[in-house]
Amino acid sequence: MAMADSRSDGRSSRASGSSRTASRRRVLRLAGGGLALAALTAGTVACEEEAVDVKDPGSAGGGKPEGDDKGGSGDGGADRSGGAPEPLWTETTSAETFGDNDELVVAGGAVIASGTPLAALDAGTGKRKWSLPGGVVPGAPLLLSEETLYLASSQYDGTVTGYDPASGKETWRSRLGKGYRQPRPIAVDENQVYVIAEILEDDGSSTTNIIAALDSTTGRITWKEQRDVGTMQDGIHAAVRGRHLVYTDGKKNLTVRDTATGRQVWTHRTTKTNYGFFAVHQDLVIVPQGQRIQAFALSDGKEKWSLETADFTLFKEPAVVEDVLYVADSARTVRAVDPRTGKQLWQSTALADAELQVPRQYVKAGDTLYGATDLDPEGGIIAMDAKNGAVRWTFNDGTGDHHSWLVATDGKRVFALHGTKLHALPV
Repeated sequence: MAMADSRSDGRSSRASGSSRTASRRRVLRLAGGGLALAALTAGTVACEEEAVDVKDPGSAGGGKPEGDDKGGSGDGGADRSGGAPEPLWTETTSAETFGDNDELVVAGGAVIASGTPLAALDAGTGKRKWSLPGGVVPGAPLLLSEETLYLASSQYDGTVTGYDPASGKETWRSRLGKGYRQPRPIAVDENQVYVIAEILEDDGSSTTNIIAALDSTTGRITWKEQRDVGTMQDGIHAAVRGRHLVYTDGKKNLTVRDTATGRQVWTHRTTKTNYGFFAVHQDLVIVPQGQRIQAFALSDGKEKWSLETADFTLFKEPAVVEDVLYVADSARTVRAVDPRTGKQLWQSTALADAELQVPRQYVKAGDTLYGATDLDPEGGIIAMDAKNGAVRWTFNDGTGDHHSWLVATDGKRVFALHGTKLHALPV
């Protein structure tokens, strides 16, 4: 019989270099579902009129640009003066995001932001390609495989559906059964879709949930395992590498399962996981835990390397992009690290020098690393030299919207989502 996820009481916390409390948006995300949406609706403040705030290269928001004054290749799309580029297009979307990094995706020539209706915009023009009236479940991810976008049903009827991201046409459907409620896809590989769902009691309540694998061809259940009472269905972050499914939840559990059988391989209780964000590279899972960031072997959970930051300084959300681990800390220092060994490749204080906030999400196009920050006014999209972390420019739309920024790229453009405003920036 497979082991169940370990329980851990207490709640994960998010550090801040200026001792700020966790953002209201993060709290809403962890609350999840209808409760979060209701809380958001009750407290939303009207945005200011649309404006674009272009930081000058020498200002506190821009830092010192790299490259010449002509823009284009080698400067991350900077304008002729070395500042932030003008958007190629800006569109108002139906986005309803909770700050998760998988709520803005690019696939099939379309950029898609989580919302109702779910709308796919042409990556080149910003014109609507297709939309789904039902939208997505609040807080659920936009889960992409190579050719399919998987969504939990907004009808809460127990189905998980796959769509062609280029056309919006349904290509796959699965249903766990009447005994389960609100299945949410959390990860996908070439063979299976992994979901978590509540187990319904006779009176319609639920105190337990399952994790299951669905065959991505037939939709049939490959395996399902019950998790412990008290483990959370919301706040899940997950990834798949080979035979290992790894995920975190709001109870500060880090769990790895065998993708073929569902058997739990190991689990750790973590101290601080920055709301469950982690990175995976090859056979390692890399987890920020306060002042340390640790890499564990997926096969057995043994620590392979660790890296420490300064006293009273905490690591933020990590990301592995093109075989490099990027992670910032609460002192606004950004590090590039070899994810295999933990060896530091470079360290930059450019964000602190320019009084910018640290990114919580990273993408890369060419030799430029683009970071998306939380809702701080001295943030937005920050373009950095991927070789040394130097700040090239920052982009902020000036709306003052309380949502976190999200960023995605197709290699030709960088897409920046802020509230309901979606901007396409040149690279």
